[in-house]
Amino acid sequence: MGLWEAKDKYPHELSGGMKQRAAIARVLANDSECLLMDEPFGALDYQTRIRMQDFLLEMWASYQKTIVLVTHHVDEAILCADRIILMSAPPGRISNVLTVALPRPRNTTDTLFNEYRKVVTAHLDREVGRMFHESE
Repeated sequence: MGLWEAKDKYPHELSGGMKQRAAIARVLANDSECLLMDEPFGALDYQTRIRMQDFLLEMWASYQKTIVLVTHHVDEAILCADRIILMSAPPGRISNVLTVALPRPRNTTDTLFNEYRKVVTAHLDREVGRMFHESE
């Protein structure tokens, strides 16, 4: 988990990334079939977020656990997911399931990655537009 250097620290002394790795370690120690992660990297700075995404993918490759990752970060969804479940504007129903057929490791500057970004962003733009038009 890359936490050995923090073995003598108290929880309040850990960085955001260390806290996230500790949370993942707790789930893996319980041998759970599924990890549910709700915006786990939202409070992290950009560099730590990228490192944690890489760490998550390494853990997934090592342990082959199902991970349900809730995120509002488009690139993170495309980078980490095999399937992206897109939600509608409130009341929040599943409106589309997008299979990400990109090889790993994924490159956020790749042309095909950008095509997925366009699809997801267009969906979000439509839903936000619907939300604002319904409120008028």
